[in-house]
Amino acid sequence: MSRIAKYPVALPKGVEATINNDQIIVKGPLGTLTQALTGDVTIAQEDGQLTFSVANDSRLAKAMSGTTRALVHNMVTGVSKGFERKLTLVGVGFRAQVQGDALKLQLGFSHDILHEMPAGIKIECPTQTEIVVKGADKQAVGQVAANIRAYRKPEPYKGKGVRYADERVIMKETKKK
Repeated sequence: MSRIAKYPVALPKGVEATINNDQIIVKGPLGTLTQALTGDVTIAQEDGQLTFSVANDSRLAKAMSGTTRALVHNMVTGVSKGFERKLTLVGVGFRAQVQGDALKLQLGFSHDILHEMPAGIKIECPTQTEIVVKGADKQAVGQVAANIRAYRKPEPYKGKGVRYADERVIMKETKKK
């Protein structure tokens, strides 16, 4: 069994977990998340904790026990606290603003980019050069942030582009004559 799967997942106050034979549903103050389960992992709920055990002795079952535990832990954290990812725009004239449930980006192209947000994801722009992506689903928050960053990745000579707030861009030296 995985070392990660040995640790139980505690359910905070206000979070409920419903376990069916093929899925787990976690409800909390920030929403409801669902995860499909394989038959390789058995989940038990007791005393406000979820415990994970291997259903059979196969290598896949041992690997999936840790994966399932990590996914369920992220679901519980998401519906109780939520996840956020911060992006910054670096470049002259690069701006972002929220328009309803879409994000309008000006990234130096001849046109503005309008990025529609999927359900369950919220966007804030504290300043014109900062974007904060928030949501309950960790995977969806990360994917939306990666899609926004993909419009103009940081280039290595001047560092202009959309970058994560904690990202360090390694600058290259220019050509010498």
